[in-house]
Amino acid sequence: MGLLEGKTALVTGAARGIGKAIALKFASEGANVAFTDLVIDENGKATEDEIAAFGVKAKGYASNAADFAQTEQVVNQVKEDFGSIDILVNNAGITKDGLMMRMTEAQWDAVINVNLKSAFNFIHACTPIMMRQRSGSIINMSSVVGVHGNAGQCNYAASKAGLIALAKSIGQEIGSRGIRANAIAPGFIDTAMTQALPEDIRKAWIQNIPLRRAGTVEDIANVATFLASDLSSYVTGQVIQVDGGMNM
Repeated sequence: MGLLEGKTALVTGAARGIGKAIALKFASEGANVAFTDLVIDENGKATEDEIAAFGVKAKGYASNAADFAQTEQVVNQVKEDFGSIDILVNNAGITKDGLMMRMTEAQWDAVINVNLKSAFNFIHACTPIMMRQRSGSIINMSSVVGVHGNAGQCNYAASKAGLIALAKSIGQEIGSRGIRANAIAPGFIDTAMTQALPEDIRKAWIQNIPLRRAGTVEDIANVATFLASDLSSYVTGQVIQVDGGMNM
């Protein structure tokens, strides 16, 4: 029997990358999985099929996570289709990097809306369901730059720091209803985005990591599974850095 048997998870921005890895890991542990992405194209349909291959229910929903009204509609549809929402993973995110002096208002707004406002949207829509169930686990996907900052990423770092504070605040607000809220802060993870970096930059990053390797999407998915499951039933308001010791 899997760690998440009989539970329903909703993962945002999960057609690819870390979100997809989390969705697949949850499915392997017995969870039914609903996921969102801006569009559900061939990638999204393939992800749906990969999740369903574990013998669980799977469905992808096209949704702009930054849109409050769309989010309400999607969450209501997920509840109708799946019957419950036990786990929420706020993973939707983008980057629009640049130094503060050159950053446009549009770059700032886009990153804050997709990365941070989307989490507000989904938590706002999902918590009434979880409160009626008197149980639930909310996981915000932050970043080590949300803990330590990073030059050239003030918009991204601010959004990821906001996700940590949001988890801690929600954890205090609704902990008495049996709902937990935590954040994961990935470090240097091997994804399509980091694979596109020049090799010398990748090597320099890895030399500064005590475990001397980049993280994998599965490393993140494993921690998400712990936080989603009853193994972490007494863990809330925490941020777990999954970074190979890069920022001890």
